[in-house]
Amino acid sequence: MKKLFALRGAVQCENTQVDICNRIKQMYDELLSLNNLDEKDIVSVILSVTRDLDAVNPSSALRKSLGANTRAGELSLFSVQEPDCVNSLERIVRVIIHCYLEEGSNLRHVYRNGAEVLRPDRAANN
Repeated sequence: MKKLFALRGAVQCENTQVDICNRIKQMYDELLSLNNLDEKDIVSVILSVTRDLDAVNPSSALRKSLGANTRAGELSLFSVQEPDCVNSLERIVRVIIHCYLEEGSNLRHVYRNGAEVLRPDRAANN
């Protein structure tokens, strides 16, 4: 039986459209691969971005990078800006993917390219 879960991830990017698109796509692909997740089981994808990353909207970047061979046009994508807090890690895109996976699944989260410091306990699991 499947149950609703939330997969998390974060990646640090350079403020260029190319780097943001590439890093978000890599994070997304890795989350799907590590969790044996089929896009048809995704309910929604929420991306947050720090204020210093303004070269491209992260939802647009993900949709564009997924291309025509996926459910990109059907996925519910939403982007928000992270609160601007003192001592926050810069140039970060975070993601939460709400999805259905088999009950008892061992969730694998993805923190890459400098974002590992946000959740070293989760980053070590990969």
